[in-house]
Amino acid sequence: LNHHLSGLFGVSSLAWTGHLVHVAIPASRGEYVRWNNFLGVFPHPQGLGPLFSGQWNLYAQNPDSGSHLFGTSQGAGTAILTLLGGFHPQTQSLWLTDIAHHHLAIAFIFLVAGHMYRTNFGIGHSIKDLLEAHIPPGGRLGRGHKGLYDTINNSIHFQLGLALASLGVITSLVAQHMYSLPAYAFIAQDFTTQAALYTHHQYIAGFIMTGAFAHGAIFFIRDYNPEQNEDNVLARMLDHKEAIISHLSWASLFLGFHTLGLYVHNDVMLAFGTPEKQILIEPIFAQWIQSAHGKTSYGFDVLLSSTNGPAFNAGRSIWLPGWLNAINENSNSLFLTIGPGDFLVHHAIALGLHTTTLILVKGALDARGSKLMPDKKDFGYSFPCDGPGRGGTCDISAWDAFYLAVFWMLNTIGWVTFYWHWKHITLWQGNVSQFNESSTYLMGWLRDYLWLNSSQLINGYNPFGMNSLSVWAWMFLFGHLVWATGFMFLISWRGYWQELIETLAWAHERTPLANLIRWRDKPVALSIVQARLVGLAHFSVGYIFTYAAFLIASTSGKFG
Repeated sequence: LNHHLSGLFGVSSLAWTGHLVHVAIPASRGEYVRWNNFLGVFPHPQGLGPLFSGQWNLYAQNPDSGSHLFGTSQGAGTAILTLLGGFHPQTQSLWLTDIAHHHLAIAFIFLVAGHMYRTNFGIGHSIKDLLEAHIPPGGRLGRGHKGLYDTINNSIHFQLGLALASLGVITSLVAQHMYSLPAYAFIAQDFTTQAALYTHHQYIAGFIMTGAFAHGAIFFIRDYNPEQNEDNVLARMLDHKEAIISHLSWASLFLGFHTLGLYVHNDVMLAFGTPEKQILIEPIFAQWIQSAHGKTSYGFDVLLSSTNGPAFNAGRSIWLPGWLNAINENSNSLFLTIGPGDFLVHHAIALGLHTTTLILVKGALDARGSKLMPDKKDFGYSFPCDGPGRGGTCDISAWDAFYLAVFWMLNTIGWVTFYWHWKHITLWQGNVSQFNESSTYLMGWLRDYLWLNSSQLINGYNPFGMNSLSVWAWMFLFGHLVWATGFMFLISWRGYWQELIETLAWAHERTPLANLIRWRDKPVALSIVQARLVGLAHFSVGYIFTYAAFLIASTSGKFG
């Protein structure tokens, strides 16, 4: 742990700060540092003087001006570590000097944190002692975290589950922050790159997070020891699994009925020609939070959006002078203006997240056994229907829960990426009212997002020839083909394929040429578990190919 905290995070952050200060910031000011001159170029005119004399504020003085031309000395300053906030007016990305300051602070925190835990020399805290000291007051969680240290240490699946869960969340946060706080110069002006990076990271996050639950379930089947974990937090979670699963169930049902109900009501109102009868709910709490951070367009007089409040006035003179300008500009994606369409789609995404979680949590908590099949753990992670005499035991292995959850995960990522892409292309085109008006009913999504933005793909080839988008048009068709092939495995089940194979074997034996090829054992169709895996792979890959082609063609077709 010390090695990871200090060695990996701490040292790498410090090294990145070094690169930014010594190479990137000078380059942004027109001074190129190479192997032949790096010893003679000072990143700051005063060198290390301010560091040793304690006058660190000198490193923040004289930042680049608003008229700075990136890559040249025109309008450039000399500061190397700043806290300006907001974006560079020309590159539309974060100030490099802010980024350097941030990484220096992160490096400091991690280098200190890396000295906290016990090493081979017996210095520092023991993780085991820290963990077992955490016993909730009043005995509400039994023996607390006792036994957990050895359980985690002795299970590679538990460790992998924790690592995947962390990495999955981080990957999703990367998707969010790469566009809202762009760190790379000029990336904010390359719309296709932004759309592709956001979608890519959200898909990766989805797969990694579902993988975390899969390995959690394998841990419960193969590595969990009830005696070692008696009455600790892990055991109590298993004891309360009915409460956990039923709570997730009612939350999913509530979200599903209400969200779909609102969308369908609005669809019917549009169909009957009375759009004014739609139920449109303003996300006032989210708007209040945005206002508290300084967004003035909603008219809330609160915190940073209140010009005579102490927070606003202190902020003006002490910190982040560029923040308030950036948050109220519509040219960036910092805090997008939100309305009823956003309110609805956020609840649709919440439905997807809660249902995916419900299926995965149920799969993991029921992996050891249930009232229907108490000895489930003896059958392993994946097993098909459990034979005659135990009816109704199909689809209850932990693998089946993972398999079903991946469809819900892909569904959810679809809603997330559709929302992000549609909102942004209308923003980039200066046509955000299209999103605001059409996103409150399902037909609007189908017609004004999917259908209207497919025209580029449809015209990749047409009677008059082809264009640079033709490869994406091919990929769009190919993706649909792969995706649809998945259903062949997912819907036509094992008996159908077995009978078909027996018919083919009969034909094989009666055909002179085919009869030259023989087989030792009787040909058998894919098992249910195998067919589901093949079907899931086709569905996922085809889905991603199809949306990738749509996303790239519709974005680059508009913005180049």
